[in-house]
This record gives sequence, structure tokens and C-alpha cells, in this order.
Amino acid sequence: MDILYFAWVRERIGLPKEQIQTQAATVADLINELRAREERYVAAFSDLSALRVALDQELADFDAPLDGVREVAFFPPMTGG
Repeated sequence: MDILYFAWVRERIGLPKEQIQTQAATVADLINELRAREERYVAAFSDLSALRVALDQELADFDAPLDGVREVAFFPPMTGG
């Protein structure tokens, strides 16, 4: 599965993307797996209210299932102007 990080999420993790193998059933499970890796992931996922997620380029909730998903993207809320 490809994991993409945007804006300050990418800055905290230090990577724009990575490919991982996961047994996570939901986005929340995936976040917990990532947090368990090391401190930079803990920092990036410390405030989920400041994050949005897209699964295969479709906005989703953190309880969304990952079955069949090829790409997960994490990013801060978008603002317009």
C-alpha cells in the first residue's frame, strides 16, 4: 500500500511517501501501526482533528476500511481563498 504525506505531515515524518505492508483493517488501525514505529509518526498523528485522509483519492473517515485500498493520503484540512 502506498502512503502519501502532504504539508506539515510530510515535514514531521520526513518523507513524501512510502510503501508499506499492513494488516490494518481501518485507517485508525493504520495510524496506530505508524505511531508504533517511531516518534516522528507520533508527532505527525498527535492531533487527528487537524488531519484529513483520502483513500484512493476519495475523502474518507478514520474508521473507513482499508480492504482493497491501494493508496492512503494524509493531509491537513484544505482552505480556500
